[in-house]
Amino acid sequence: MTTPRRQRRGRAIAMSPEEVDAFLRTTRTCRVATVSATGRPHVAPLWFVWDGAALWLNSVVRSQRWTDLALDSRCAIVVDAGEDFFELRGVELSGRAEQIGSAPRTGEPDPELVEPEELFARKYSASGRMTHDGRHGWLRLVPEKVTSWDFRKVAAPTT
Repeated sequence: MTTPRRQRRGRAIAMSPEEVDAFLRTTRTCRVATVSATGRPHVAPLWFVWDGAALWLNSVVRSQRWTDLALDSRCAIVVDAGEDFFELRGVELSGRAEQIGSAPRTGEPDPELVEPEELFARKYSASGRMTHDGRHGWLRLVPEKVTSWDFRKVAAPTT
């Protein structure tokens, strides 16, 4: 696995690797940006899990996102939070997404999916169990570049 490129600008507001890890493990929704075969951009929200090295997306296999990524695996994903400017924080991850396991996922044992499915069930299921609906599949993004920001690290101007 390659190490993601470090961000050059905005180091004063960049999150540490530990902060990025904690943020990605607890935040619930990301926005996934893809490009269609005709060059049309597509951005849509999605639930995800982070295992410390890769972002796992549980996506409907008949979605525009899935279709786009099957043709061009490049994508960018933003996870962000905050209401006021000096509360804004987030992470942008970019790279290539790859399909892992069967599509759609039926629940057949797959050693590669044990950890992301356990993480997903703990994060999103009241029962703590992963359910398979025959419509979703797994995409994995091992980021080539990670950029982060946390405006809570700079003081808000006093009036």
